[in-house]
Amino acid sequence: MAMSGGVDSSVAAALLLEQGYEVIGITMQIWPQEDKTGACCSLSAVEDARRVARQLQIPYYVSNFQDLFAQEVIADFCSEYQRGRTPNPCIRCNEKIKFRALLKRALELDAEFLATGHYVRIKQKGDRFLLYRARDEHKDQSYVLAGLRQEQLRHLLFPLGELTKDETRALAEKYQLPVAHKAESQEICFVPNDDYRSFLKERISQKPGQIVDTAGQVLGEHSGIVNFTIGQRRNLGLGHTGQRYFVLEVDPQLNRVIVGKKEDLSSSSLLADNLNFIPLDELEAPMEVQAQIRYNAPRAPAVIIPQGRQVRVDFAIPQSAITPGQAVVFYQDQLVVGGGTIKKALDLSR
Repeated sequence: MAMSGGVDSSVAAALLLEQGYEVIGITMQIWPQEDKTGACCSLSAVEDARRVARQLQIPYYVSNFQDLFAQEVIADFCSEYQRGRTPNPCIRCNEKIKFRALLKRALELDAEFLATGHYVRIKQKGDRFLLYRARDEHKDQSYVLAGLRQEQLRHLLFPLGELTKDETRALAEKYQLPVAHKAESQEICFVPNDDYRSFLKERISQKPGQIVDTAGQVLGEHSGIVNFTIGQRRNLGLGHTGQRYFVLEVDPQLNRVIVGKKEDLSSSSLLADNLNFIPLDELEAPMEVQAQIRYNAPRAPAVIIPQGRQVRVDFAIPQSAITPGQAVVFYQDQLVVGGGTIKKALDLSR
């Protein structure tokens, strides 16, 4: 049981015990920094997880993944911003650390399954394992798990998939868990004070460049492209223009930021790579789906069309601020069809 010290993974562990599983708790040590109280994998989170394990009377271990995390998640986070993209480090951590390295370690210890407190559901259909949205629409975390593959899904358990968050809290009280009323952490676990710009400034050399409009007219200067993301309106330093500008593109080659009007953010299509499909091995023909382009975005009707190792996603209604580096996830109702990484927006109206 991957234990973060939060209420979700703690209740999941208790549920598995109640269902008759032999449970071993494990917390990933991934970030050697000062404690961020409440954050995933912080020192206080380890202590909370240890207290829960002690109460549940299960073995508990802390496993060191610091070097791998630094290489696969933090270095990638910095590199993506240098490339003018906006990464999702939680998805990267799930892909490279939690459901690859930690799962591998669990299987090496003769565990049959790795369980987490994610709100998502797995169902087996024939010899294939399918991923579905959680019963609680507000807590569903399938967007960050669309990269899961068959060899992983067959060894995973998500005990909270059929529960609402309120039901989870109630179970935490029923089990008298010490974290029953612990607040959730929404921050990036390795970024102090959720200030990613300061974090990047310490690790990436940045150089000033131009902020231009869609016609190439210079409107101002920036201190480094890593400070900008698609759709950004604030902190552009363009108040002197008297216009409301939005970031349309970040160009690492020319070290410039292109801005425009809000309507210029709309795109009818996107190109995605780094693909994974769950109900099928690969996409061989166009498919109607609902596509989600960021964690809190609504799903939108679209058609996905294979383009070699990439897919083109054509939306029924143009989408705003399609952002390279973010995940695009495909659904058919509750079923997670799969997903990929946004490479670029297409047909940007400018």
